[in-house]
Amino acid sequence: MKIILKEDMPNLGFKGEIVDVKPGYGRNFLIPQGKAIIASESAIKILQENQRQQARKMQAELDKARKYAEKIEGTKLTFEVKTSNAGRIYGSVNSSMVADKLEELGFAEINRKMLVLPNIKEVGEYAAKVRLHKDVTVEVPVTVVSDEPIVKAAPVEQVPVAEETSVEEATEETTEE
Repeated sequence: MKIILKEDMPNLGFKGEIVDVKPGYGRNFLIPQGKAIIASESAIKILQENQRQQARKMQAELDKARKYAEKIEGTKLTFEVKTSNAGRIYGSVNSSMVADKLEELGFAEINRKMLVLPNIKEVGEYAAKVRLHKDVTVEVPVTVVSDEPIVKAAPVEQVPVAEETSVEEATEETTEE
């Protein structure tokens, strides 16, 4: 089912895009909530006329997003979190935390809806994608470190295994004594 988005939808598209979705998702969620309309011929013609009128405005927004992307480009985020001995995080690092950290660094225009993150549940390095515009996406490295040093499990010492003797050998040994 083809629909026209009336607002930006994370992981689906931006306002004014024609996207293909499953019929149930379109009919039962997007259209009743006012987030999309069916992409009929008349709706597409109206959309095209609106897009022509907004082309200049979009170009200005694109230029602004590219300049903002250049500022963000060198930013690296580090999170110090509580972890278990195995390096697993208690909880997770989510888009709200990344958005708050970016705001602390002076990037107040970025909100959590602009961020696409992998599941961060362990100590390590990850990449957060910041979608500033439908044509401008910036990757920001995210490093997650433990607030306490991670203790590696000590290798288990091998206990010598007693030699197994068969029943016949055991009876021979006892009869010889």
